[in-house]
Amino acid sequence: MIVRKAARLLARESNLTAGEGRLGSERPPVAWVRRIGRAGLAVTRHIGRAGVLIGATMLALLHPRDHVRETFRQAKAIGIDSLPLVLLVATLSGSILAQQSGYQFTDLPLWIVGNAVAAGMLTELAPLLSAIIMAGRVGAGIGAELGTMKVTDQLDALRTLGRDPVGELIMPRVVAGAIMMIPIVILANIAGIWSGWITGMAMLDMSTHDYVYGVRNYYHSAALIFSLVKGVFFGITITFIGCYVGLQAEGGAAGVGRTARNTVVAIIVALMVLDVVLAPLYKAVG
Repeated sequence: MIVRKAARLLARESNLTAGEGRLGSERPPVAWVRRIGRAGLAVTRHIGRAGVLIGATMLALLHPRDHVRETFRQAKAIGIDSLPLVLLVATLSGSILAQQSGYQFTDLPLWIVGNAVAAGMLTELAPLLSAIIMAGRVGAGIGAELGTMKVTDQLDALRTLGRDPVGELIMPRVVAGAIMMIPIVILANIAGIWSGWITGMAMLDMSTHDYVYGVRNYYHSAALIFSLVKGVFFGITITFIGCYVGLQAEGGAAGVGRTARNTVVAIIVALMVLDVVLAPLYKAVG
């Protein structure tokens, strides 16, 4: 009897193992379908939440006087405090662009260096590099700050007191980001073109007349307008994504750390996509 029971148990276990093997062979496709479905649902959920937050932010814009002081405070934190680092990177970028232009275009007249620096700074480097710096410095800070407020229930406390978190926390940051990117991009362009001029004279044996001629040969008002428009869109993108990701934080201190990381990644990806989308605008206005 004992031998028979043992044989039955072994047979049952072998059948279960074979069944698990068959299920295991069927699981990967099912698992992938589930993952794709969950990812689709997550994307749809985020789009819906972002849309609601955009609507709430636009409604808060109808009462700007209630948050003027906070907007000015955010403008200082977002723009003025970030300016030294932005100008440093813009200066280095202009110098590098001038050097590479001079080394590559050896068969062309030297004024082409000024043309290349002006084109590169106005259309791409000044707004994009400024935005990437702001993503790391400002976006991560906004995400971490709002994430901390979320996990410590400070947002719920504001609602309990009858105050609007969107109007007090999000709208001032978005408005300040959009406004402050205009002077930041202008100064970044000036710094980059100036450093290109210094580099051209010091390292490429280039005269001021040639460099200025090259800059003027390229410059037109549409290029500057395009640069500023990109800056405004980038500023809105940085601050809004920082706020949105911060509001999704959960899980205590570890969650806040993940929020800061996710904020920077999301902003940089969004900036690159937005840069591609805005590229045809230059052709239209130019």
